[in-house]
Amino acid sequence: MIFISRDQKQYKANLHSHSTHSDGKLTPEELVEAYKKEGYSILAITDHEYPCVHKKLSSKDFLMITGYEAYIRPSKLCVYDKYSAEIHLNLIAKDPDNNAIVAYDPLFCKYMPLPKAVVAPHVGKIGPRKFSVPYIQEFINEANKAGYLVSLNHPCWSMQETAQLEHLDGIWSVEVFNTGSMLTSDYAENMPVYDFLLRHGKKFYCHGADDNHNKLPFGDMLCDSFGAWTMVMADSLKYKDVIDALEKGKFYATTGPVIKHLEIRPGLKPVVHIECTNAKRITMHMTPKFTKVVYDKDGKGVMTADFTVPKDAPYVYFSITGSSEAGGGKAYTHAFYRDDFN
Repeated sequence: MIFISRDQKQYKANLHSHSTHSDGKLTPEELVEAYKKEGYSILAITDHEYPCVHKKLSSKDFLMITGYEAYIRPSKLCVYDKYSAEIHLNLIAKDPDNNAIVAYDPLFCKYMPLPKAVVAPHVGKIGPRKFSVPYIQEFINEANKAGYLVSLNHPCWSMQETAQLEHLDGIWSVEVFNTGSMLTSDYAENMPVYDFLLRHGKKFYCHGADDNHNKLPFGDMLCDSFGAWTMVMADSLKYKDVIDALEKGKFYATTGPVIKHLEIRPGLKPVVHIECTNAKRITMHMTPKFTKVVYDKDGKGVMTADFTVPKDAPYVYFSITGSSEAGGGKAYTHAFYRDDFN
């Protein structure tokens, strides 16, 4: 099985951003212009509780994804508490015209003007939100039924207890890199949460995104744009093809390194072959205690690795730590399972 082909087009995507429709400082048009200049091909403007169709900003070489960010807090009044947990979910629409609001609550959906909220399509129960596993699960279920892919956003920043997360189903992908929260808390990644979920049987994907609000100018050390992204292996830049690739996990998360080829060679002793941009190390992860590593021993870097997958590993995933010469950063794939090696 070839997961990433040398000849396959990879589209650079930011699947989490905010505009002036909520608490972002740039207009949708300004965001499109900025991300085009940085070599992106895909952008999802996911304003808080404000599903908005931006397909008019799409072009032949740039695709706008419809979606929004929902959040659930312990406070029924939606009061922000920096000392308590909450949960944020990005809803990525499979249909570009889908702007349905899930479980509308005017106290949470404060950015969308009331006249628009009244006429927008609604799904799920309208009324107060509850910060409980049953309610969050019901919210995810309604979002899935409404045609959304649901991602778990910045779990470390949200301080959501992993003991609660392990009971949630219907999540499409976990945001393992989030530029905004990386800059806020200096937590580089959310992989420990992702690994925990894998160990508890959750077959979620993982991706990277900015979560940019652009309160600081481009070039500022704490600017939250262009720090983490998702490389999508879609057949084309058509909306349907990109969503199909996202649904099937044809993507990986990165803050710099590019994975050029990843091939699973089945057999009695299955092997995974990886090729990438210049790196310090290439790692196959099985648990936090158990990894296999190919690393830079002579200062020239490494660009290829072959790993034999142990028989007792229920899943493996891979990371690339970029060399300083190649710009540094890190990349992660989602997990591959025993069935993938047969």
